[in-house]
Amino acid sequence: RIPPIHPLAPHTPLPILLIRHRALELATLRAAHARLGPVIQLAPAEISVNCVVGGIREIYGGGWEKGCREGEGWYAFFANYGGTPNMFSTSRNKPHAARKRLLSNIYSKSAITTSPALLAQTSSILYSRFLPSLSSTFDTSPSPSSSSSSSPSSSSDSASPGTLNIIPLLSAATMDIVTAYIFGLASSSNLLRNARELAWFLDLYNSRRSFNFWPQELPRLTAFARKWFGYKFVPDWVGEANGEIEAWTKAMCDGAARVLEQQQKQQGAVAVAVADTPVVYQQLAAGLAKEASKTERSAPQNADADADAAVALASEVLDHLAAGFDTSGITLTYAIHELSQHPTLQSRLQHELATLSPRLTASSAPALPAPKAVDALPLLHAVVWETLRLHSAIPGPQPRWTPPQGCRLGPELQYHVPGGVRVSASAGLLHRNEDVYERAAEWRPERWLERELVRVGAEKRKDMESRWFWAFGSGGRMCVGSHLAVYQMKYLLAALYTNYTTTIVDDTNIAQSDAYTAPPKTEKLLIRL
Repeated sequence: RIPPIHPLAPHTPLPILLIRHRALELATLRAAHARLGPVIQLAPAEISVNCVVGGIREIYGGGWEKGCREGEGWYAFFANYGGTPNMFSTSRNKPHAARKRLLSNIYSKSAITTSPALLAQTSSILYSRFLPSLSSTFDTSPSPSSSSSSSPSSSSDSASPGTLNIIPLLSAATMDIVTAYIFGLASSSNLLRNARELAWFLDLYNSRRSFNFWPQELPRLTAFARKWFGYKFVPDWVGEANGEIEAWTKAMCDGAARVLEQQQKQQGAVAVAVADTPVVYQQLAAGLAKEASKTERSAPQNADADADAAVALASEVLDHLAAGFDTSGITLTYAIHELSQHPTLQSRLQHELATLSPRLTASSAPALPAPKAVDALPLLHAVVWETLRLHSAIPGPQPRWTPPQGCRLGPELQYHVPGGVRVSASAGLLHRNEDVYERAAEWRPERWLERELVRVGAEKRKDMESRWFWAFGSGGRMCVGSHLAVYQMKYLLAALYTNYTTTIVDDTNIAQSDAYTAPPKTEKLLIRL
């Protein structure tokens, strides 16, 4: 018998629902697994696992479905534009695989590290936006106006020259890089130069988080209460905020479409600037058009087909940009927070960054050190990987559903689980295994350096690097944008620490939220450069 998290868990989901509603899920699961073992029952038809064998190997490596029916279930919450699915929100593996085939090559590590467009976009954003935003914190001259073009770092939080709230700046930088790769630089966001637009977007985006529980965990109750009793678990303004973000994304889609249309009309006579190439949008649009042509050959043409394809494309890229900026921004926040508390390690990182050629300083513009050179820096890699481990941006459960015939789970496959049961593992639990990560609660980048990995031996190294490391998930549905995420985090950290040293001014409430996606409990981390 699988041990229950609560005496009532075999009979009702109420205990785990109350835990989730109170934002205590991860802390509760961590304590429960420590007390009860690697497999625990959360509800009559829900289980949590915290093991590789008899756990994530079978569930995620085995390609278990995200839901029993398309358009329903936990992941349907992540659909956009009135329920239009995207790769992440799809319940079934078949449509996910079809969409992934359209995108996986442009998000592969080889594509990311060799893309002329991405390199040009990164150069422009780092040299023309990110580094000037940092240097502007030392400008003590009064601003002539509070224009919308002011830098995100020019905030009233800055008490003295060189002091800034780094969190919104990181959100702006990651959004600008991700949307540049998706839509091309000319059609993408420019939040690093537009503090007002950044504040508007972050207010819309972050204000919705506290209302996720009801439509995600209890969608039928939420809809029933609204329809029959007029009771709104989720206020109308949340839907309005979603609509504004969707319109903002659609405008970037339209911009990218115009770039491609202009290029097509001129038949290549006037080349699009490399940085303005909408790499992801172009690939996805071509792939969806090809799919549509196949459908038209086998069925009567739908007059709304073009509109449907445009919405499907917009839903997909909205998911990419939201995940791409949010998770990377969270990770960078904690990397900077940790480095600011470890001055010796910060100094070692600065010495390592000094070996790059050219160096990431304003005088080197527009030249950048090669992506492969940045990626190969061992201490920089260790800092990113250790932050991904200890401060996972998505530490919460990743639900799957057991196959109809049922399965066996547990380290010795000792538990039989029937079909249609919700099962999940959590990076925030896997990454705290003391048998795999010594002193797991401590931020120790040294554990990822080659000499330490050699010391622990081949088997434990595999455990650390792949089996238990779950920052991007595993299996066929692991994060498709992981290489872009690592790319932008390494370049942004390299740009920051090549030019500056950071210390903490105010980190009140910097602890992570207990949630599926876990930003800091505060929206402020004041640092001094």
